[in-house]
Amino acid sequence: MKKLFFALTLLGFMATANATIITTSTVATTISQDADDQATAESATFTQELKKRFIEGGPSFMGIVLICLILGLAIAIERIIFLNLATTNTKKLTEDVEEALSSGGVDAAKEYCRNTKGPVASIFYQGLDRMDEGVESAEKAVVAYGGVQMGKLEKNVSWISLFIALAPMLGFMGTVIGMIQAFDKIEAAGDMQPSLVAGGIKVALLTTVFGLVVAIILQVFYNYIVAKIDSIVNDMEDASITLIDILVAQKK
Repeated sequence: MKKLFFALTLLGFMATANATIITTSTVATTISQDADDQATAESATFTQELKKRFIEGGPSFMGIVLICLILGLAIAIERIIFLNLATTNTKKLTEDVEEALSSGGVDAAKEYCRNTKGPVASIFYQGLDRMDEGVESAEKAVVAYGGVQMGKLEKNVSWISLFIALAPMLGFMGTVIGMIQAFDKIEAAGDMQPSLVAGGIKVALLTTVFGLVVAIILQVFYNYIVAKIDSIVNDMEDASITLIDILVAQKK
C-alpha cells in the first residue's frame, strides 16, 4: 500500500512539473512574439511617420534636398571605396622595391611597381622611369606625379561639400516660403487664427529640419573622406622621401 501511494505521489509530481514547464514555455513564446510584433509595428510607424512628414514638408523643396542627399551619398560611397583600394602598405612596398633594385636593377623594380596597385606604386614607377636621367630628374618626377595622384584622390570631393552647404540653404528657403504662405493666408482671411499660421510654420520647420539632417549626414562622410585622403597623402610623401634616399644610395 505504501509503495502504491508513493508511486501515485511520484506520478502526480511529474505531471505537475511537466505542466509547469509547458506553461512557462508557452508564456515565453507569447512574450517573444509580442516583442517582435511591437518592434515591427514601431518600424512601420516610423516609416509611415517619416513619409507623412516628407509629404507635409512639400515635394518641391523636400524633393530637391532628397536629391542632394542621394547624390552626396553616391559620391561619398564611391570615394570611400576608391580610397580604401588606394591604401597600401607603403613600408612593405618600399622594402620590396629596394630588394628588387638590389637583385634585378631598375627594370625589375619598375616591373614590380607596374604590377602593384595604388598611388604610391605609381609614383615609384615614375621616379624609377627617370632614374637614367639622374636622381634630380627622378625627384622632380616624383614630386610632379605626386600632385597628379593627389588630384585623383580629391576627385569629386568638392561636390560633397557643395551638397553640405546647399541642403540647409534649401531648407531655409523652404522656411521663408512657408512663412510667406502663412502670412498670405492671414492677409486673405483678415483674421489672426492659429490654424492659419500653424500650417505654414509646420512646412517651414520641416524643410529646415530635413535640410539640416542631410547636411549632418554628408558632413560625417566628408570628414572621414578628408581624413582618409590626408592619411594617404602623408604615406605618399614619406614613401617618396624614402625612395629618393634609396636611389641616392644606389647611385653611390
